[in-house]
Amino acid sequence: MFVVDQEKVNKFMIELDGTENKSKFGANAILGVSLAVCKAGAAEKGSPVPPHLPAFNVINGGSHAGNNLPCRTSSFKEAMRIGAEVYHHLKGVIKAKYGKDATNVGDEGGFAPNILENNEALELLKTAIQAAGYPDKVVIGMDVAASEFYRNGKYDLDFKSPDDPARHITGEKLGELYKSFIKNYPVVSIEDPFDQDDWATWTSFLSGMAQAVEKKACNCLLLKVNQTGSVTESIQACKLAQSNGWGVMVSHRSGETEDTFIADLVVGLCTGQIKTGAPRLAKYNQLMRIEEALGDKAVFAGRKFRNPKAK
Repeated sequence: MFVVDQEKVNKFMIELDGTENKSKFGANAILGVSLAVCKAGAAEKGSPVPPHLPAFNVINGGSHAGNNLPCRTSSFKEAMRIGAEVYHHLKGVIKAKYGKDATNVGDEGGFAPNILENNEALELLKTAIQAAGYPDKVVIGMDVAASEFYRNGKYDLDFKSPDDPARHITGEKLGELYKSFIKNYPVVSIEDPFDQDDWATWTSFLSGMAQAVEKKACNCLLLKVNQTGSVTESIQACKLAQSNGWGVMVSHRSGETEDTFIADLVVGLCTGQIKTGAPRLAKYNQLMRIEEALGDKAVFAGRKFRNPKAK
């Protein structure tokens, strides 16, 4: 098979596997071949693609939850510089408040200080953004991973302590907490705010956020290629989301590698958003190389990060 026939190669592997969940060959094995074919096909075609918006994972909490900093600038290079400056100011803010030991990083590259209050991380970010001098250029996204602390229909915000059902709160109360974050901080994105099967709370929260529903600002796909197992299926998921007015953020996984594939993918799919570890530079460097190679043809998503294709 020819390497530019990405869909044909992927379909062949999936059919050869013959299971519903790629259990014969394994999703990681199929994905590895799929990524290699995609890279080889791109090399064969030699086609450039336009850059997009970075989101730095800068504070880790819970099992892996972090906060992301999308930057509103005129170019990816400038956004990268601003993000790096805020990241290092954040280190200084954390060191001053919690001590040097608190500046160690979590598994996704963000800092992991001993935060006790729900809004404490947001206050740290707000302080760091102001100290860096970019309050009008940096906004905040949150990865809550709420399924990690979902307990029998309610949510335990102190789930690392011994279990006490008396402190569990309803999805409605958790939604009110998120609304207070949005009101008091420049929060523009909340990933996994509720349990993956708590559909009633998702619906209630979105319907209550009238402006967000109108702008479809709460609907976004977090795209991880190893959750589907092939490039073709990832592209299909992206197109399905975009055709329904959703935003798409291409994301890394915990256990980062130096592979730069998702940097190319987020550009090729024109999703406008990428999430990857803060101090891990391989993907960011790749994005800057793409922007530099494109020159005047490079288009930075900026404030259109939710829908970079919009006119």
